[in-house]
Amino acid sequence: MRNSLTDIAGIRVGHAQDPRIASGVTALLFDAPATAAVDVRGGGPGTRETDLLDPERTVPGVDALVLSGGSAFGLDAASGVTAWLAEAGRGFAVGPVRVPIVPGAILFDLLNGGDKDWGRYPPYRELGFSAAAAATAEPVALGSVGAGFGARTANLKGGLGSASSRVEGTGARVAALVVVNAFGRVTVGDGPHFWAGPFEIGDEFGGYGPAPRVPPEAFAWPAPGLPGANTTLAVVATDAVLTKAAARRLAVMAQDGLARAILPVHTPLDGDVVFAVATGRVPLAEPVGDLARLGEAAARTLARAVAIGVHAATALPFPGALPAWRDRFGGLGPTGCPGEVGAGSPAAGSPSGHPANR
Repeated sequence: MRNSLTDIAGIRVGHAQDPRIASGVTALLFDAPATAAVDVRGGGPGTRETDLLDPERTVPGVDALVLSGGSAFGLDAASGVTAWLAEAGRGFAVGPVRVPIVPGAILFDLLNGGDKDWGRYPPYRELGFSAAAAATAEPVALGSVGAGFGARTANLKGGLGSASSRVEGTGARVAALVVVNAFGRVTVGDGPHFWAGPFEIGDEFGGYGPAPRVPPEAFAWPAPGLPGANTTLAVVATDAVLTKAAARRLAVMAQDGLARAILPVHTPLDGDVVFAVATGRVPLAEPVGDLARLGEAAARTLARAVAIGVHAATALPFPGALPAWRDRFGGLGPTGCPGEVGAGSPAAGSPSGHPANR
């Protein structure tokens, strides 16, 4: 395993970003239509075609998912992915016509310092097409890429993270991809420890582990933000065989991963959305009990992905931009000593910031 969403066979991921506007798009393409569901917990979501993911809806699977910056303007990104799929002959068959099924969700990054004066039409449709064209089964690029290019948190640069896990006793795997643009913090106060520290494997996000003590100021309310100006977008995927109703339960359980990694979360200021996807390659011997195992593993994996994304991010080159985690803590090892870097960190030669094998 490569600790990436693409450890789930049949999924490809591509990014496209524009440094000038400080925003981007991430596209997830499925080799065959995948069972999908969604759970929305934030108070200010922006989504496309999520109604058809309800279990009672007719369309059984999706061809792609799209995560984008740009707030409502970013919903155009799905049109670009749809166009790419149409050229590839993909989509739900309606007589001689094929209609690509591409749900998506957006985050707010309009005030991050990038030049949003793009004229009449925003660039997200073309960014979506480019992200789809770039999709690959290689390990997902992390940090300030794709939809995470302009992402922020309360105190640090946000970013895009990914992680994966084997689910003991099921024969299946789960993996997560997340774009962290949260109103809350992913670190314990202003220190280097991540709220997700108890779930870290090796030193995939610095090797600090849990904070030895949580100071009272760690629970201080973040600086006031604009309504709807934040959002964490996530996809959890499994190679298990799931119904749409079971995928919905997987998404619900996976939301706990955000609650373990971000504080506060699911506020009226966030548009938090978690998609769940099943590629249907591994039958479950005990559909109910094994689904519970999948959901618990998905929550842990998503929490790790949140920390990995912020750990891998780089700061935007604008005046007043938030620092990246590495800017503040990258020169400290888990003991707090300058110059000590964990073996799995990029500074030690791993460009993705997480172990090559898990």
